[in-house]
Amino acid sequence: MDSVVSELEGTLLKDRDPFSYFMLVAFEASGFLRFALLLILWPVIWLLDMSGMGEYGLKLMVFVATAGVSESEIQSVARAVLPKFYMDDIDMEAWKVFSSYDKRVVVTKMPRIMAESFAKEYLRADEVIGSELVISRFGFATGFVKGNIIDSCISIRVAKLFVDEKPGLGLGRVASSFLSLCKEQLQPPFMTEQNQQDHQLVRPLPVIFHDGRLVKRPTPPTALLIILWMPIGIVLAAVRILVGIMLPMWAKPYLSKMLGGKVIVKGKPPPPASSGNSGVLFVCTHRTLMDPVVLSTVLRRKIPAVTYSLSRLSEILSPIPTVRLTRIRDVDAEQIKRELAKGDLVVCPEGTTCREPFLLRFSALFAELTDQIVPVAMNYRVGFFHATTARGCKALDPVFFFMNPRPVYEVTFLSQLPAEATCSSGKSPHDVANYVQRILAATLGFECTNFTRRDKYRVLAGNDGTVSYTSFADQLKKVVSTFKPFFH
Repeated sequence: MDSVVSELEGTLLKDRDPFSYFMLVAFEASGFLRFALLLILWPVIWLLDMSGMGEYGLKLMVFVATAGVSESEIQSVARAVLPKFYMDDIDMEAWKVFSSYDKRVVVTKMPRIMAESFAKEYLRADEVIGSELVISRFGFATGFVKGNIIDSCISIRVAKLFVDEKPGLGLGRVASSFLSLCKEQLQPPFMTEQNQQDHQLVRPLPVIFHDGRLVKRPTPPTALLIILWMPIGIVLAAVRILVGIMLPMWAKPYLSKMLGGKVIVKGKPPPPASSGNSGVLFVCTHRTLMDPVVLSTVLRRKIPAVTYSLSRLSEILSPIPTVRLTRIRDVDAEQIKRELAKGDLVVCPEGTTCREPFLLRFSALFAELTDQIVPVAMNYRVGFFHATTARGCKALDPVFFFMNPRPVYEVTFLSQLPAEATCSSGKSPHDVANYVQRILAATLGFECTNFTRRDKYRVLAGNDGTVSYTSFADQLKKVVSTFKPFFH
């Protein structure tokens, strides 16, 4: 069997420095203070690396990022947050060589727990060799690693893995000692031959679901910018939220521009439903919890929004009415019918948000209840913080959205579905839902998938995505505990 052993940092990943990935673990698994502390220590880590004592710099990063953090939380970040950033830094030429072998082994300077999930699930690696964190009997990382993490120790572990036969190919930098164990060696940059057409078509599995609040990989300059912006962003978010709650809908577009926001509108929205007639059902793609609010702002009237799992605090802060569904099909159908009898309504049939250019499977319930369907393609761009989370505090979603310097939303109204494309012409609800999903995906340049809300939350959080309907006081306590480090 052909085998390959490849270094992760500087080979499969373009960047040889793992510092930004430890910063992600510090921020997502612990919080702002640990994130800031690790950045303060970066000059020390850099000097250690430049003076030939990189092992000590690496141990310092491991200690600061993981000490006192539960093993399950580190695993959660490694599974839900890190893969997106790893994938963005993949060297595709190195991947083409790596993927052409039957047995694949990845070697990393980072603790194995930080890279194993990505390497096995997305790079299809068979084994991952890295340092092992020392975990206390209570399940928390001590910040130390077992043994040494120098190249010679990694070489010994590679040799133990290939007792009967040498690895066929080693991919890594010249300084990688495990290369001497391989029959052939290649160092970056890699140039694949033009006749490797079969392998050129093979790509790593796409990262469809990912979590975490940070949009950009926190390299030292980016991390410094985030820290400097954080207090300004919190104040700006508070102002924007207060303005959104107090001002009437017709005034919000003008104020949002003054406060740095931007909404791009394409297509022609339908007029408000006339008295005595059933309302229009706006069927939207779901990017953030702000989708219905932005739609109401564009239409300059409050359109009630159907919600599946929205925190109590988000409902209180919402400037538009919300209609909470029960996930009991008959009960929800009657609720939506009653709301449509009153006027227009917004629904996001994906049931949850997706950050990547993919649309999740559409629930067919909306297609059964009305023929007046207007598809609306929603998309957004932010610079610093994601406005969605599967693992964190959902009540903070609007806060993180408004903390961005210039949040941009794009709203594209499609034509109302003709009668022949609805259930009134004999089409099944699933056919109608799939059709709406396809035309919205085509409008945005996205891909359709059959993934559901449950698939997303099982991947990212290990649950079915149901948010408990806790009291406002409980939600407020959680928000305060999350932001407490910012004010110390």
